[in-house]
Amino acid sequence: MKGTKRADIKSGMRVLIVLKKNQRSGKLTEGIVKDVLTNSPNHHFGIKVRLRSGEIGRVKEIISSKQ
Repeated sequence: MKGTKRADIKSGMRVLIVLKKNQRSGKLTEGIVKDVLTNSPNHHFGIKVRLRSGEIGRVKEIISSKQ
């Protein structure tokens, strides 16, 4: 599932994000959502989140809604 709708992303979900430093390469980082940072209901590049690891990036794919 794509990560462009804020309503689809909740704390505790396992996601793939692209970090700012990896935007050119497209390298994805897997983690669990701690906070949703984007306020708008949609964002075409992906909703910005903070992972439990502290990393911040835009969601490219939702892997699982469970921890």
